[in-house]
Amino acid sequence: MESRARPGGARGKVLVTGSTGHLGANLLRRLIGDGEEVRVLARPGADDAALAGLDVERAVGDLRDADAVRRAAAGCARVYHCAAIVSTVDGTARARREIFDTNVMGTRNLLTAAREAGAAKVVVSGSFSALGHDLEHPGRAVDETQILYPFGRIMPYSRTKVLVEQECLRAHADGLAVVVAVSTGVVGPHDYKPSRFGRTLCDYANGRLRFILPGSHEFVAARDIADGHVLAMEKGRSGQSYIFSTAFLSLDEIVAMFAEAAGDQGRCLRLSPRLFLPFAEVASFCLDRLRPSFNQRFTPHAIRRLIFDRRADIAKARNELGYEPTNIRDAIREAYEFHVARGAIRRPRAAVPASGAALGGTVGPR
Repeated sequence: MESRARPGGARGKVLVTGSTGHLGANLLRRLIGDGEEVRVLARPGADDAALAGLDVERAVGDLRDADAVRRAAAGCARVYHCAAIVSTVDGTARARREIFDTNVMGTRNLLTAAREAGAAKVVVSGSFSALGHDLEHPGRAVDETQILYPFGRIMPYSRTKVLVEQECLRAHADGLAVVVAVSTGVVGPHDYKPSRFGRTLCDYANGRLRFILPGSHEFVAARDIADGHVLAMEKGRSGQSYIFSTAFLSLDEIVAMFAEAAGDQGRCLRLSPRLFLPFAEVASFCLDRLRPSFNQRFTPHAIRRLIFDRRADIAKARNELGYEPTNIRDAIREAYEFHVARGAIRRPRAAVPASGAALGGTVGPR
C-alpha cells in the first residue's frame, strides 16, 4: 500500500513508545509498512497482543525508569513517543501521581535519552484536551495557539499533557528537534486494549449500550493520526505542534455510523447531558474511591467536553505538512471489523470481509 508521507532526513532505527496502545499500534504498522527498522519500548508484563507477529525489536522497561529508557533509545535515529496513561476521571491521589510520573516525568526521561543518544528528531503525541479555547468567542475553532484556561475543571490527564508540551519546549531549547502531534479522539482498527471508544462500539454492537448523551467531538481516523505523526517527523518544525482531526461529529452521527457498520443492531435512548451531569458527578466521586479500577463511560469531564462542542482548526497541519484527512466512516467500519475479528463483538450481523484485512495490513491511504 503506497504511503502518503515518507520520513526525510536521518535514517536508521526508530524507537516507538506506546506501541500497544491504539494510536501507537496503528503508527507501528504504518512504520513497518514504510520499511522502517523499529524498536519498541514495552512495559514488563504488559499485554503485548498488539505486537504479535510483527517484526520489531523489543526493549523492556518503564518510562519512569530513566536507565531503561536510555537503553531503549541507544542507537535510535528517530523517536515516536506515543505512550501515556489516558483517563477522563479525577481519580485517587495515587492514580493522579501515576499519571504525572508516567506522562510528564516519563516524557522528560524519554527526551533526555533521545538527546543523549543523538536522535535527529522526536515526535511526541499530544492531546486536544490540553488546548484551551477563545474565552471571548468560545465557538471559534481551536488552533495550536490556544492556551488551556487554568481555573476551570480540568482533567488530571489534560494537566499532564500541558506539562508534556512544556517538556518538549524545554528539550527544543536545549537543542533537540521535537514536534508535538496533537491527537483528537482516535477511531479505527488495532485497538487491542481497547480504548473507551472501542469499548463503546463493542457495547453497542453487543446490545449493551442503552443510552447516549447528545453532543459533539473531534475524531481522527487511525490511519490519519499515524500519517500525521510521519508527516510531523518529515516536515514538522521543531518546537511546534500540529492538530490532526478527520471529522467533527455529533454522537447521533456516530451512532448512525455504528448502526451502519453493525447491521443496525439496536437503538439508544437520548438523555440530556446537562441533566445527567449531576448524577455523573456523584457516581464518579463514589467510583473513584470505592472502585477505582471500574471503567467509567460517561464521566463528568467527558460530558462537559460533549456539551462544549469544541471544533479543531487543522489549517496549520494542512498548510505546513500537507496533511489531508480521509473518511471517518471508513475508520468506524474498520474498527467494527477489527473487533468482530478478534471476538469482542459476539453477535455480528454485518458482513466482515473474508480476507481478514481487519487484523492485518498496514496503515496507509485508502
